[in-house]
Amino acid sequence: MEYRETPPPPHLAGLVKARWTLAGEGAADEWIEQQATPDGCVEVIRRTHGRSRWDGEQPANFVVGLVGHPQRFEISGDAAFEALRLWPWAWSLIGDIALVTLHGRWREIPAPDFAAIEARLSAAAELNRIGAGLVPAPSVAAMGAATGMAPRALQRWFARHVGMPPRAYLRLLRFQGAFETLPGEASLAGHAADSGFADQAHMAREFRTLAGVPATAARRRARGPFLT
Repeated sequence: MEYRETPPPPHLAGLVKARWTLAGEGAADEWIEQQATPDGCVEVIRRTHGRSRWDGEQPANFVVGLVGHPQRFEISGDAAFEALRLWPWAWSLIGDIALVTLHGRWREIPAPDFAAIEARLSAAAELNRIGAGLVPAPSVAAMGAATGMAPRALQRWFARHVGMPPRAYLRLLRFQGAFETLPGEASLAGHAADSGFADQAHMAREFRTLAGVPATAARRRARGPFLT
C-alpha cells in the first residue's frame, strides 16, 4: 500500500489535518486487509479506482466519522483513494449529516470537490483559531487557556462540535500523535514521555486498545493513521 500525506496551509491548520492519497499495489481481484486507528478526525473520501468494503461494499464517495477503536477494512489491489482529513468541528461547515450519527461509521456523500471545500473553510477564521489552539494542547486545562473558554463553556463546545468530552478527545489526539510519529523511534520509553504518556506502560495499554497491536508492531507497520 502506498500512502502519502500533504499538510494544509497555515490558515486551515485548525480545520484540516491533511490531504492524503492511498493506493493498493496488487491485482484487481485481490482483497488487501488494512486497519484504521482512531485519529480524532472526519475523513472525506473519494475512491478513484477499484473497490473497498467495511461493513459491506462502499460507494465511491463517502465520509467516515470519528472512531474510538481500530477498524478493519479491505481494499482491492487496484484501489486508489484521495481524501481530506478534517478536524471534526470543520464538518458542520461543509456537510449536512449530523456529526454524532457518523461516529464509528461511514455514509455516502456526493462526489467531493476538495478545492471548493478548502475555499469554503478559508472563511471560517474564528473556528480555525479555536481549532489551532485545541489540537496541540497537552491537557484539558491547556485547551481552555488556548481558546479562552471556561471549563463549562469548553464542555458545551465539545458536545456541539465534537460529540465527546474534551478529555476523551484529548486521549485520541495523544494516541494518534504517538502512533504517527512512532516509525523510526529507537526508544519506546522516550517516545512515551515525549508524547505525553505517564510512562511506557501507559502508552502500551493505549496502543493495545486503540491500535489493536503492541507499540513494537505499530512501529513497523504504521502509515499515517493506518496499519498495513
